[in-house]
Amino acid sequence: MTRTINEFQRAIAEGIPNQLPPKREVPTEVNRAPKRKDILSAGEKRLALENALRYFPKEWHAELAPEFLEELKEFGRIYMYRFKPSYDMHAHGIEEYPCKTPQAAAIMLMIQNNLDPAVAQHPEELITYGGNGAVFQNWAQYLLTMKYLSEMTEEQTLHMYSGHPMGLFPSSKEAPRVIVTNGMMIPNYSQPDDWEKFNALGVTLYGQMTAGSYMYIGPQGIVHGTTITVLNAARMKSNGGPEGKLFVTAGLGGMSGAQPKAGNIAGVVSITAEINPKAAYKRHEQGWVDEITTSTDEAIDMALEFQAAKRARSIAYIGNIVDLWERMVERNVHVDLGSDQTSLHNPWAGGYYPQGMSYEESNEMMASNPEEFKVRIQATLKRHVKAINALVEKGMYFFDYGNAFLLESSRAGAEIMAADGEHFRYPSYVQDIMGPMCFDYGFGPFRWVCASGDGADLDKTDTIAQEILKGLMDKAPEEIRQQMDDNIRWIQGAKENKLVVGSQARILYADSEGRIEIARAFNRAIAAGEIGPVVLGRDHHDVSGTDSPYRETSNIYDGSCFTADMAIQNVIGDSFRGATWVSIHNGGGVGWGEVINGGFGMLLDGSAKAERKLENMLLYDVNNGIARRSWARNKEAIFAIEREMQRTPNLKVTVPKLVDENVLNNLDF
Repeated sequence: MTRTINEFQRAIAEGIPNQLPPKREVPTEVNRAPKRKDILSAGEKRLALENALRYFPKEWHAELAPEFLEELKEFGRIYMYRFKPSYDMHAHGIEEYPCKTPQAAAIMLMIQNNLDPAVAQHPEELITYGGNGAVFQNWAQYLLTMKYLSEMTEEQTLHMYSGHPMGLFPSSKEAPRVIVTNGMMIPNYSQPDDWEKFNALGVTLYGQMTAGSYMYIGPQGIVHGTTITVLNAARMKSNGGPEGKLFVTAGLGGMSGAQPKAGNIAGVVSITAEINPKAAYKRHEQGWVDEITTSTDEAIDMALEFQAAKRARSIAYIGNIVDLWERMVERNVHVDLGSDQTSLHNPWAGGYYPQGMSYEESNEMMASNPEEFKVRIQATLKRHVKAINALVEKGMYFFDYGNAFLLESSRAGAEIMAADGEHFRYPSYVQDIMGPMCFDYGFGPFRWVCASGDGADLDKTDTIAQEILKGLMDKAPEEIRQQMDDNIRWIQGAKENKLVVGSQARILYADSEGRIEIARAFNRAIAAGEIGPVVLGRDHHDVSGTDSPYRETSNIYDGSCFTADMAIQNVIGDSFRGATWVSIHNGGGVGWGEVINGGFGMLLDGSAKAERKLENMLLYDVNNGIARRSWARNKEAIFAIEREMQRTPNLKVTVPKLVDENVLNNLDF
């Protein structure tokens, strides 16, 4: 055991090895990323090779150059498979990492969790989720980053440029240990072909957000958000509770299999379509989906049977979602709730698949004939929307999960626009559900990871969080009691629902008061020796860190939903208030170019310094967003920020003066 740990530590500290490792065969049984389209000219391919080879000694270049060119031609990217480390990739206990500061060890733990094959969608290509959400562009970047982290002191900061570790720079103990930027393109060079081109050149990447922030905790995060969404959708749009209701959706690969698990927790019957058999069977083997079938009729028959028994059960249909929707129309099936979680932020490179083609045929066309592939995708989206419209007419409530379904359907010319021709026919889940019910009140996805890797620590943190929430709920105003009750129920059932995949992590929705109180209690438990260190973070679909007009800020109606000041303010503000690392991304959730995401991570070590930092940073991280939402005249956010100013006298926020509609109605526009 000791020898193994020592070998692991030596490998981390070595970085790019001193001896050229042998060329390795990429395993065929793993879920591989689709080939990216051939977009570079001959001169640009030469430049891509120069860019890749600069990581290595000159004497290796003659051997590596043809190998990297082969990768570029075969996969559309240079991944440097030869340099993938031989040790098992998973989150180790924090004490196993070689480091000069535990802050660096915590970051290494989080990086490895993102690349764990049990967590990552395409682990060989360093892609965590969403089809193209990568932690690094290539394995050399991973090796060099881990080496830098093993050497880092508390007076240095590592600066990450789209997966590339630019280097360790002198800073201070109060500064973040890592600053991450991903995909930050000049606006005039921010079109899909630009992203493909510069990613292929090796100079930028799409980091999603939690992938590129090293904050992905497996499917649990998406499960929680989907559970809360489905619960509230069922309450809003149907008689009675969720029991016996049918929820139909798609996507088990890029969105991690969250939907069937969320459906079970919420108490509905669910069918989730998935075109990639490997992704579907992986979720079935992991226990995240109960039943699996390749037949639309069998999927429907099972669902109807479970509905009749009011038995929460999840079904995976291996096939194209449009086939399922159209068969439901033909059979006149009543669907209560409908959505979609395919990775439509990435429609041309594996996020969505055309009807009438196999998974393998689609992947081949995607690379060999991208123009025809796009035509077929858009034709499929038109049929997709037509079937949904037919079921909505019969009483289904359909909502967009913020995966760019509405946006790409509109671009395809589908019948997705409302009668005014300006707005979508269907709401984003944020517009109807999460925005007014959660985000405007400051509730969002608070995450933590027990860095010891000990499940007993996670159990203790669950108990602590539950007790804190119960205490806060006793004095909470009526406006937020439902949110708190839902999350108490969530944390009570978290262990039973076997939500952990990868690191010992948890998520729940809390406002700034809840996040601070829970984090403070964790820090004091660490100081008392009751638990080991804890890493704090959050997801992107939150109150403050993300500007996204079709998702996180889709319920902002003052015109500012297309601005990105909030996310930039968030990452800068968190950095000097105590975050251990911060990140800013062009992209995440709804795609590159459609959103700006700011993220953070924070290590709690039990110190008074950590307590001071968590109080300062978490207050800002949440209330920055509430203030912006309040200024947009969202009444729930006005309530929340005024309540926070009473609680925190040092907080003074500009609150809007609401205009009497009659004043404007009498004017000639």
